Amino acid sequence: MRNRRRNTADSRLSGQQREKGIDGMNWEENVRRVVPYTPGEQPKKTDVIKLNTNESPYPPAPGVAEALSALDTEKFRLYPAFPEQTELAAALAARYHIGTDQIFIGVGSDDVLSMAFLTFFHSGRPVFFPDITYSFYDVWADVYGIPYERKALDADFQICPADYCQPNGGVIFPNPNAPTGVLMPLDKVEAIVAANRDVVVIVDEAYIDFGGTSALPLIEKYDNLLVVQTFSKSRSMAGMRIGYAMGQPQLIRYLNDVKYSVNSYTMNTAALELGAVAVRDEDYFKACCKKIMETRAVAEERLSALGFVFQKSFANFIFASHKTMPARNIFERLRENDIYVRWWDKERIDNYLRITIGTDGQMESLYRALGKILG
Repeated sequence: MRNRRRNTADSRLSGQQREKGIDGMNWEENVRRVVPYTPGEQPKKTDVIKLNTNESPYPPAPGVAEALSALDTEKFRLYPAFPEQTELAAALAARYHIGTDQIFIGVGSDDVLSMAFLTFFHSGRPVFFPDITYSFYDVWADVYGIPYERKALDADFQICPADYCQPNGGVIFPNPNAPTGVLMPLDKVEAIVAANRDVVVIVDEAYIDFGGTSALPLIEKYDNLLVVQTFSKSRSMAGMRIGYAMGQPQLIRYLNDVKYSVNSYTMNTAALELGAVAVRDEDYFKACCKKIMETRAVAEERLSALGFVFQKSFANFIFASHKTMPARNIFERLRENDIYVRWWDKERIDNYLRITIGTDGQMESLYRALGKILG
């Protein structure tokens, strides 16, 4: 009865009291406000050439479709298994020759990286990452109240390892970097890890399969190194949302402790089963990566002939600037022709386009459109 009386009394609050609250505060004053990450545009039309979000132009491994058709939907009424206890974890462990206790699986690498920020960047000192990089890093830092410093890339978009050899609360960078596609040699990656043994260093390898050398072997030497990869690019499964981190078992235990304090069942049953099938088809995986790299090599020649300049890319995209026409103009003209690429209105990169490598046919359509636009 007392609760009912209190609710009745609350309902009699004046409009002014409800707006400001009994203590004179407005509820919006307590809202955590951040500038959110802006993903690449997802056009509603389907008859477009979509080269703006670095998705694979090829389907998943053939066995994925077969496994999907045979999937036992009776399992959907049950909670999924913990990821580290699944066939997916076993498949990844076998593929990378590590233990299942060295693997953390999440809902895409964004989920994995978000959990890593929340878990490891807790010292109160600033986390270091490049000024031109994956634009989710500062969003996570803002959401979790983590101080950070952006370290400027040099004129060639290279990371300067010396900039990361100062006291900090953690280090994260993509390799190859995004959106530049520039690869840091493994010896420089190791130099950064070795200089920061008192914090966790995260190497975000979303694009490593397109010609780079992974830092994964270094996890046996450095217990503070976390290597993060994804199924969204080279494994053609962006829609399934599978990402994973690899490191020493202690790092993985800490990640799981935080994850299971937020949500114990983040991965769905279908993703866990189909992901395992994709990992086991190594031949298809290598063939797709090889095809994308071959198409990228042709794109470098064709774009250069059209007047574009760019650094050598080791990703499934090219980050290019035109010698005479502003990037924004090209971006808008391509969009009018139903060809989508990525452009940012940001300092230092506002005259660059990030062009995802598509099929050979899609790229030919791009070259033809660019030829008319640049005419």
